[in-house]
Amino acid sequence: MCVVAHPDDECYAFGGALALAAERGVETYVVCMTDGQAARHRGKSSSGSDLGRMRRAEFAASCSVLGVTQHECLDYQDAEMTGVPFLEAAGRLVERIRRFRPNVVVTFGGDGGMNSHPDHMMVSFLTTAAFHWAAQEKRFPETGPTFRVDRLFHVTTDYFLPERQQPMPLPWSAVLDIRTVREKKNEAFRQHVSQAPLMESTLSFFEQHGGRELYALIAANKAQPSKQMTDLFEGLQ
Repeated sequence: MCVVAHPDDECYAFGGALALAAERGVETYVVCMTDGQAARHRGKSSSGSDLGRMRRAEFAASCSVLGVTQHECLDYQDAEMTGVPFLEAAGRLVERIRRFRPNVVVTFGGDGGMNSHPDHMMVSFLTTAAFHWAAQEKRFPETGPTFRVDRLFHVTTDYFLPERQQPMPLPWSAVLDIRTVREKKNEAFRQHVSQAPLMESTLSFFEQHGGRELYALIAANKAQPSKQMTDLFEGLQ
């Protein structure tokens, strides 16, 4: 299960992990909290709601390229995630975790990713809380039986976007070699037609750095030593 803030987050940040999972037959579920109406690049949209409609369709097309089993775009307002009712939003994620019952949950780190986006930060905090609360009987009992996810990972980085505020990323504990699915990740991003200027401006940068994805293991169902992994599902049945 992957939780993101905006359409296109699923491919630029997590596309390699999602595509690799799909290739091995792992079911994947991407939850996007907003429809991206506040984006700087607006394509041919005539209004915020029109852009939101376009980006929902682009998100669906990207998920299809990545082989995502289920995808969903929620109704929170882009660029306003810092003001969402925390318990209400986390409860919605708890319900989805308990229903989907994932082995692994991935989301942004608390640094907000390579662009330090406040929406990414809030998604990190909400998902991390939901990961823990999904296993606790006293939390949101109306959302179904408890479920303990095996692992929670935050995406992290060892390179930074030029001319952007540099984040303070987590040390990584998993390195995914995504070269075999790199073109699939690129093709997924190309589905976000409204964001084409962003893709063009970062193309050479990701060509240089985009052969792997880094993740930090944040929490686990059982105590385990810190070690370097090359597979988010390593050792799981």
